[in-house]
Amino acid sequence: MNKDWIVTEDGHCQPCPTLRDWDLLESPYYFHRFLTEVENLLRQTKTTHQCDRLPVLRQLVRKLIVNSYWIRTQRPTFLPAAPTALLNLYDETGYPLTVQIEALKPGASSSIHTHGTWGIVAILQGQEKHTFWQRSPEPDLPNKIVCVAEKTLSYGEVISFVPEAIHRVQAIGKEPLVTFNLYGETMSEQRFEFDAIAHQAKRY
Repeated sequence: MNKDWIVTEDGHCQPCPTLRDWDLLESPYYFHRFLTEVENLLRQTKTTHQCDRLPVLRQLVRKLIVNSYWIRTQRPTFLPAAPTALLNLYDETGYPLTVQIEALKPGASSSIHTHGTWGIVAILQGQEKHTFWQRSPEPDLPNKIVCVAEKTLSYGEVISFVPEAIHRVQAIGKEPLVTFNLYGETMSEQRFEFDAIAHQAKRY
């Protein structure tokens, strides 16, 4: 099940070359090493071209998951009646990246949205159903979107997104969905939530 994917602006989910787990083994490989390697990689790239680094970023995320038992076992705590839970793994003033563990109860789903930045998600537990859309503007419906495809991911799979990718996530199966999420610096003017019926969009 160890596969890598990328979702493009037009909503297509494409397979990517994936290294074998045993080619990524490195012990010890601590979380701070991962953060440093990600930061060093992004410093080599202008912000507008960070998506060019997605193949290497996916590899670093997979390397972390393969080598870090600590990451694989982190779980956020659900509040009563809350369908989702988040655990921030690193949060420092001025730090531009989002690094977190997210959990969704079975059946819970997100809104239809973009992230306004690149993103990488690794499945740690459960199954995650993605539905993808693309923009299809019309003169009187500038924010119209159309559904393009669906993809269900399981443990060990890693999916990445360009900033303009539009998707919705749903936890399916009988156990909570748990993911490791890495996002770049959010460009708020590019992050939207969509209503696919009313064909409207708002800042997310």
